[in-house]
Amino acid sequence: MRDKYKLVGPIYDWLSAFYSGKSIHKCKIAMLDRLQPGDKVLFAGVGHGRDAVYAAQRGAEVTVVDLSETMLKKFQANLVKEGVAVNIRQVHSDIMEVEEEERYDMVVANFFLNVFHEDMMVKVLQHLIRLGKPGARVVVGDFSFPTGNVLSRLVKTLYWYGAVGFFWLFAGNAFHNIYNYPEWMKKLGLRIHEQKHYKLLLLNCYWSVLGEKPA
Repeated sequence: MRDKYKLVGPIYDWLSAFYSGKSIHKCKIAMLDRLQPGDKVLFAGVGHGRDAVYAAQRGAEVTVVDLSETMLKKFQANLVKEGVAVNIRQVHSDIMEVEEEERYDMVVANFFLNVFHEDMMVKVLQHLIRLGKPGARVVVGDFSFPTGNVLSRLVKTLYWYGAVGFFWLFAGNAFHNIYNYPEWMKKLGLRIHEQKHYKLLLLNCYWSVLGEKPA
């Protein structure tokens, strides 16, 4: 399995903070307060995993999946460094190889689906939905689809292309337009419960979208 994040993986959280301040972290944990002790939650493409730790500290049974060995090593190093005493199951795998259908109460894809071209993004989202139990919550946190006046949409789009261009260049991620995740989630059968927006300066640049799988 090729590790595309050998170069940028070690500084991934620093890059997020540099590009967004605290907005990306707030976006990642936006819907996790809904978790109850004992809930089973999966994080796809966990990265450095501060959101996964937050979920585990709330008593959830957490599984993290990442194809990047660099990311998982950084995640484990952060757990040790910060003395985090939580039990988190770590899976080094392509998310499409995880065959645990209807296992999870919540499935989280934070800043993960944007690494794929649109056709593959839809397949991955479909797979994540299958991993959720009937009635499961599916959370997508990412760059928000541009809305507002012409100038606002232009700034948000240029801001997105700065990020996607960087990861296309240094990690080989897909280069594409911003995805309208709520629309895709609805097309795939989820009911949208809530959307929370997070600002950079005065613009809503990020959103966390909570969908529910039919019971």
